[in-house]
Amino acid sequence: MHTGELAPGPDYMVYLVPEFVEHEDEFLPLKEQSQVIGPVKTFEGFVLDIPADVDIESYTTVVVWCEAFSEFIAAAKYK
Repeated sequence: MHTGELAPGPDYMVYLVPEFVEHEDEFLPLKEQSQVIGPVKTFEGFVLDIPADVDIESYTTVVVWCEAFSEFIAAAKYK
């Protein structure tokens, strides 16, 4: 669950990433190893279900990424 606000933008996707990143230059090399969870549909808090076949223990970080502009939006480490 994300609480708080994101700046509005197009085509935001949530990824699980194997290590913490703070910038697109750090995320892009890991994008292929990362797992797409789903789109951001609201900018004031959201909840996405983790697909049953995704092992969240394989990841440490959640990233919000703008697919339309290949831009890093936000990241949070969860373990």
